[in-house]
Amino acid sequence: MKGGHVYIIADRYRGTIYIGVTAQLAARIYQHRTGDGSDFCKRYALDRLVYAESHANISDAIVREKAMKKWNRGWKLRLIEEQNPEWLDLFDALNA
Repeated sequence: MKGGHVYIIADRYRGTIYIGVTAQLAARIYQHRTGDGSDFCKRYALDRLVYAESHANISDAIVREKAMKKWNRGWKLRLIEEQNPEWLDLFDALNA
């Protein structure tokens, strides 16, 4: 089974956030950045990758994504800020 990633993208520091799952993180974030991702991300101009985690298989990533979507906003913000306190865009690091 193929690996997967759970990711969070935002429009700005502590702004609107979106949690997603994918097998190809760089390609999926590129889709969001060019407006070909989800309608929600396009509507709110979400294009900053602020959090990502890898999983050994896509089914584990899907389970994690569904759980995270049920969290309250404070938990989501804390998760982001533990890894990325300044909410920097991590997209360029994917391609480095």
